[in-house]
Amino acid sequence: METLANRYFEIAVEKMKEANRELYRPEEDVVSFLVCKNAQIAVQNYLRGYLLRSGIETKKEDTLDHLYKQCVNLNKNFNQVDLKGFNCQYENTKAKYCDGVEKVSRCFEIANRLDTFLRKEKVIG
Repeated sequence: METLANRYFEIAVEKMKEANRELYRPEEDVVSFLVCKNAQIAVQNYLRGYLLRSGIETKKEDTLDHLYKQCVNLNKNFNQVDLKGFNCQYENTKAKYCDGVEKVSRCFEIANRLDTFLRKEKVIG
């Protein structure tokens, strides 16, 4: 399980880098959906990795909300990472919410806060 958890974390970090590169392009060149989608994939993989490292298997169809609630049940400190406003949910990836740099910046900020939280908790290095 540890190896698979680490793989989830590696994917999450790579997706954060991809979202960051896209977000910091000139505004007229930013593909908003890519930032949103990569941030969403990063969050999903961070949560799955955390759960696996804690011995909890996840299912492909688990929503971000479900994964997050499981993480909060394991570690109340997850409440510090507020996923509210993260409207790029797994089941809603084609939402119009992903239009515009300002809105996707919010998605990226949430994913970045989760990344920072996991580093602070020494879950990832």
